[in-house]
Amino acid sequence: MKRILTSLALIGLASVLSACGFQLRGLGDTNFALKEIDVSARNAYGDTVTQLKQVLEGSGVKVVSRAPYHLILAREDVTSRSVSYTSSARSAENELTNTLSYEIRGTDNLLLLANQVQVRKVYVQDENNLIGSDQEAQQIRTEMRRDLVQQMVTRLQLITPAQLDELQTKAEAKAKAEADAMKAADEAAKSQPQQSPIEFPKAQ
Repeated sequence: MKRILTSLALIGLASVLSACGFQLRGLGDTNFALKEIDVSARNAYGDTVTQLKQVLEGSGVKVVSRAPYHLILAREDVTSRSVSYTSSARSAENELTNTLSYEIRGTDNLLLLANQVQVRKVYVQDENNLIGSDQEAQQIRTEMRRDLVQQMVTRLQLITPAQLDELQTKAEAKAKAEADAMKAADEAAKSQPQQSPIEFPKAQ
């Protein structure tokens, strides 16, 4: 009974803190230095980008197209492989890997960051209950997508506007240096004397 009362007291305390605007670490602590960002994906209406937008907006981050920085979920891949076998050489355990590649671009669509997050999980393939195994695999995919979104949220929490501004400055300097190099190479090519075509004597 004492343990039950203690648990109820802790739950009550957490509820009071939450109501006052506080969040305990590990229970939805989602503070962002970024206050707005544009978010898009190859699959514009996919579950991953939809869930990520919901988390960001629920945490006070404005997801708007006019934001100075643009998060692009460039590619999401799901692969499966067998990791153990039954005596009949049929798959007994499968490993699912979900990889999400992303980019952050700034002004003039300059690339500032490119990285990926990844989740792996193993599930049992029951030869005698394929329908149940398929349902379990679907449930695992749902959980993995949620984990991917959480990883992306954690990555974004670590990014500050000052860091992105610095990366933008470096990207602009790099782009200018490349443009200047191309211009110099083009001007050097134009300054080279053009060789006259060889004229062969006309046949008599």
